[in-house]
Amino acid sequence: MNKDLLEKTLLYIQERFQNDYSGHDYYHSIRVYKLATSICKEENANLEIVQLAALLHDVDDYKLFVGNIGASSNAEEFLRSNKIDDIKIKDICDIIQSISFKGTGTQSPRTLEGKIVQDADRLDAIGAIGIARTFAYGGSKNRSMHIPNEEPRKDMNVDEYIKSKGTTINHFYEKLLKLKALMNTETAKILAESRHKYMENFLNEFLNEWEGFI
Repeated sequence: MNKDLLEKTLLYIQERFQNDYSGHDYYHSIRVYKLATSICKEENANLEIVQLAALLHDVDDYKLFVGNIGASSNAEEFLRSNKIDDIKIKDICDIIQSISFKGTGTQSPRTLEGKIVQDADRLDAIGAIGIARTFAYGGSKNRSMHIPNEEPRKDMNVDEYIKSKGTTINHFYEKLLKLKALMNTETAKILAESRHKYMENFLNEFLNEWEGFI
């Protein structure tokens, strides 16, 4: 991606997410961009497609903005205003529409570039950053940290997942601990190992402290 387009894209997402405190802020998009760039270089994919899709992947997110799940109108408008050609716009918007976790409705993007961006987004949802983001999101939605007798819900479909109001701790079992097995690329699978283990250790420590064990 040329420097001018990169600067315009960075400014756009900075403005788009300036009031976000849910863990889907500007810095999340930057981390996904950096992770996706690193994975792309290992997997030999189209770098410009990967970088633009990574930076714009949340600008239509239904959880953050009014809109439908799988929308990409904001991203498309931005790309058209910057004279990106139609084929690239379609490829980028296809990625944006397909990378989100949706319970049993989760899908893997059709292109290598899409798989890379999905992997990068998932990597930022696990590990130490993933833990912090999960509690930030739960707090922004007024969700309890933990309710001991509330069991995680298994195998939620798309509608059930979107409407779920479960606790932050249950979200680990409903989504985050599943992500390691859902990585697409060999590079991401390796990176996910240590982050997954970190979450498991955190949950053990959290639940022991919750019970007052010493």
